[in-house]
Formats: sequence, C-alpha cells, structure tokens
Amino acid sequence: MTDQIKQSYTNFKCGYVVLIGRPNVGKSTLMNNLLQIKLSIVTPKPQTTRHRVLGIFNDPDCQIIFLDTPGFLKPKYKLQEVMVKTVHRAISEADLILFMIELKDKPSEVDLSILKEITPTKKPILLIINKIDLLNKEKILPLMEAYTSQYKLTAVVPISALTNNGLDILKRAIKDNLLPGPPFYPQDVLTEHPERFFVAEIIREKIFQRYGEEIPYSTTVTIEEFKEREKSKDYIRATIYVERLSQKGILIGKKGVALKKVGQTAREDIEKFLQRQVYLDLHVSVKEKWRFKDGTLRELGYR
Repeated sequence: MTDQIKQSYTNFKCGYVVLIGRPNVGKSTLMNNLLQIKLSIVTPKPQTTRHRVLGIFNDPDCQIIFLDTPGFLKPKYKLQEVMVKTVHRAISEADLILFMIELKDKPSEVDLSILKEITPTKKPILLIINKIDLLNKEKILPLMEAYTSQYKLTAVVPISALTNNGLDILKRAIKDNLLPGPPFYPQDVLTEHPERFFVAEIIREKIFQRYGEEIPYSTTVTIEEFKEREKSKDYIRATIYVERLSQKGILIGKKGVALKKVGQTAREDIEKFLQRQVYLDLHVSVKEKWRFKDGTLRELGYR
C-alpha cells in the first residue's frame, strides 16, 4: 500500500460487527434497516435465520461489515448444532459484538447466560435494547442498570429496529468502537454472498410466511439451476426439500395451488432483489430426516 493510499485512510474506520441474541429478537430487521436493503429474511417465526449473513455498510469515513447470525438456542438436532457453531464462528471473526435483547421488566435468565458466555472473548460489547416502541420507556433505565451492574458493557443503546428509532445513535456508537483502517471490500459492494444464496433464502422466507409450525422448520431450499438470459427471463430451478412424504403433499397443496402461491410471492421478491424478470421453477423432494444427518447437512450447504 502506497503512502498516498495510507494517508487517504488516516481517518477511516473499518471492522466486523456481529449481531447476536435469542431467536426472533429482531437481529435481521436491524441489519436490513441499517443497510437500507433487505438481505436477511424476516418472519414472525423464531429460528428463521440459519446462516451467517454478511452485509456491508459504507460511509465516507467508515465501512461496517455486519454479520447477522442465527439465534442462540440449546440444540435439539444436528441442524441447530450447526446454527450454534455458526454463531460462535461469527463471534470469533468480529471486532465488535452487538448483543440484542428485548425491552422487558427485568433481565432474562437466557440473556444473562449468553452474556456470561461471550464476556470472556474480551471484545467490546454493545447491549442493544430492542422493541422500545412496544413498552413503557420508563422500563429502559432500570433494565440498563440491571445488566451493567452485572457485566462490563461498552455501551447500552435502546432502539426500535422496526421503526428505526435510535439507529443513528447506534451507528455512531459502532463507529466509535471500530479501529482505524482501510476498507476490506470495495465500497460499492453490499455483500459477499452470491445471488443464488439470496434467491434460496427468499423462497424459504415465503414458506415460513405461508405454512404452520411444522413445515417451515422441516424444509430447506437449493438452487439447482440459475441461467441469465439476454432475450428472455432468467431461468431459476429450485428444489424445496422436506423430511416426509406427507409434508410434500401439504407443501404442494391440492392441485398444486399452495406451491404456486409460494412461487408467485417468491418470484415477485426475487425480481425486486435482482432488478430483472425471472421464471421460477419450483420442485419439492423428500430427504428423510435431513436436519439430523451430518452428511446430508453438508450436501445441502450447512457445513
């Protein structure tokens, strides 16, 4: 790196910032709103996020590389074990930890146990109190004091990820706790993931939104073919895997109506994301107990 380039980044900051917390606490909503683009899928159901999703925020004076992660949980099967490992890997990669909780009357025992687990990393921790729009703001100060009296935290920032309340303050707190350095990515790059990754995630999001408790958690999506075509719509062939034949029938629905609705809503969002028209070809297949098998999880991209 030349002296001229070094000098141009004298006042520049850059670093990896990981978002962690219990399932459904609002991590994905926060990252999407900080980036002002939807990279992480969002549904009301917990455990929607399964992968580490990287999103890059660029400003003239900084580059913040956000890592959205699955929710902290006690694993019940192999897929959840992989998700927990994903969280720990992301923490090890990060320069700064955003630990996100919900505004409650008192600290959650689960949240306190997570703090106890991550404090030995010696990395700066910002405690993010989310959903302040849903409860009386008078609860904020006692909750802050309850956490800071037990653990050394770099800062506490109350926000509403949904309404963007407090996000400017959060950005300043993040910048204040990053080290000087040049950007790691070109400043027109938003993520390191390929388009295929986000297409599969959008399809999975629609399944979470349209079906009950069992089906979403038993499904995963792979992109089998992705053809960009100059004179016609891009062609995308995707397979939705379920664990049992009965789930396949539910997912497809009578005369294929249910699956067509998934395809329609997914195609609309995929086209918005890609900024071009696509032909989405969905198929459903059975991989028995795929969530419980190491080999199948590796085959499906979870290792």
